[in-house]
Amino acid sequence: MKELQHLNKYFLKYKAHLLIGMVITVVARIFLLFTPRYVKQIFIVVEKALNGLITEEVFKAELLEAILYIVGAAIIGGILTFFMRQTIINVSRYIEFDLKNEIYDQYQKLSLNFYKKNRTGDLMNRITEDVGRVRMYAGPAIMYSINTFALFVVVIIYMINASPKLTLYTVLPLPILSVIIYKLSKEIHKRSTIVQEYLSKLSTFTQESFSGISVIKAYGIEPQTSTNFKSLAFESREKQISLAKVQAWFFPMMILLIGTSNLLVIYIGGMQYIDGEIESIGTIAEFIIYVNMLTWPVATVGWVTSIVQQAAASQKRINEFLKIEPEIKNTVNTNTEITGDISFNKVSFTYDDTNIQALKGISFNIKPGETLAIIGKTGSGKSTILDLIGRLYDIDEGDIIINKTKIENLNLNNLRDHIGYVPQDAFLFSDSIKNNIKFGKEDATDNDVIKAAKNAQVHKNIVKFNNGYDTVLGERGITLSGGQKQRVSIARAIIKSPKILLFDDCLSAVDTETEEKILKNLNKISKGKTTIIVSHRVSSAKNADKIIVLDDGKIVQEGTHETLINVDGYYKHLYLKQLSETTSN
Repeated sequence: MKELQHLNKYFLKYKAHLLIGMVITVVARIFLLFTPRYVKQIFIVVEKALNGLITEEVFKAELLEAILYIVGAAIIGGILTFFMRQTIINVSRYIEFDLKNEIYDQYQKLSLNFYKKNRTGDLMNRITEDVGRVRMYAGPAIMYSINTFALFVVVIIYMINASPKLTLYTVLPLPILSVIIYKLSKEIHKRSTIVQEYLSKLSTFTQESFSGISVIKAYGIEPQTSTNFKSLAFESREKQISLAKVQAWFFPMMILLIGTSNLLVIYIGGMQYIDGEIESIGTIAEFIIYVNMLTWPVATVGWVTSIVQQAAASQKRINEFLKIEPEIKNTVNTNTEITGDISFNKVSFTYDDTNIQALKGISFNIKPGETLAIIGKTGSGKSTILDLIGRLYDIDEGDIIINKTKIENLNLNNLRDHIGYVPQDAFLFSDSIKNNIKFGKEDATDNDVIKAAKNAQVHKNIVKFNNGYDTVLGERGITLSGGQKQRVSIARAIIKSPKILLFDDCLSAVDTETEEKILKNLNKISKGKTTIIVSHRVSSAKNADKIIVLDDGKIVQEGTHETLINVDGYYKHLYLKQLSETTSN
């Protein structure tokens, strides 16, 4: 239950709604209690009429009055119950909304290391299934708990006033009920946690299968994938059934205990009536109605307990992520003008998840408006440099200085606002092409979008689609070819006209002719902007103001294109190799 204390701040936020709901609940219960009182009154009136104590006219008048009171109270109680549900259930929807936003905001703050260690399916399950179970606690569970408590208090008071001895026998089974609920609740909590873990596994498996469906089909492993899914689904089903078996004990036990109470009322009440301890048999009828009025609330005790236990298990899973402190913290609120002056001073960095040291004492400087090209083998640390400039990771040793300020002392949001980044793996959202480009600048006009697309050499491709720029892409931009996705990503980066442009091997999927056109446009666009180009092609690097060659996380060569092709080394060998390939083609 301590895990659910996280929701207290939301209950305080909506305390006015909850208090109104509580008041309505109590008033509604009072009106519903008119029924047993006036049923008793009807029995008394009938007894008087049978014994000749009242006339027929008085009998009809008192009978009609009692019936009208019962009907009127039932209508008012029903209306109040409706408003009770609207008030308290609405609070649960508000809390669900706030909690999902809190989780999503936390996901946004967490570093890339977090996403390397956790699967997408599990993340999705916690923000959907787990939050859904918590909502059931914040709404129905609380509503029925308030309802049950109010009804118990009011009913017990009325029962004691009517007959203290009969009340004692009626509530006798309730302590037994409490013990049973306590025992079953512990087991439900344990099994609920296991069920939620298996739901996460199922979500993760299906998400990865759908994302990688092209690979599954290409390798013809649909039967194997289906078998694996069925195996996981079977295990999940068994855990669900195991939980259901425990939950199934609740309602039979409730009905048994309520039935026992009814028998006690009839037997003890009958004996008291025979002995003259109670004046009217209407008291027995009144108590039977009281007991049956308690049947549903008592039965919901088990259901509510089950909801609370499942919510506690889900909130525990949610809290695990909410309690994680982001590795990358933004401790500065003031904005600094970013001009693009970048310096790496003996920077070293090791990836936590693999323990691979990507950079080893890297040092270089880029002045505002200059273009730096980074060349090197796969795994030499090229992409890592770009990630560190955007502060997607914090370095182990050395300093990264931007605008003569250490990067950790810059406002992180302001820094990233001034960066246009095209990743190696071009990622596009399931949205229109226009909105994917405008992702870099939400207030961009249609002309801005077209201009960016033309500079990225993708405009001619886009206008050939039936819906042009309004064409909606499939997941991860699957509608487009690899080269088209890269060029749309380039358009997305340049439309915001940032001070720093980072291109991570973003022309690998385009032909040489298109590459030259894009580079020519980028040379114009990048005037006055600091540009870093990571590439495997010398053609993408040759016009840069400075070129560095990385090998095993170290700078092994540095200079301009003209100086490096005249020095025996990796760059010259790569240049001659690619030159011969171009000539032969």
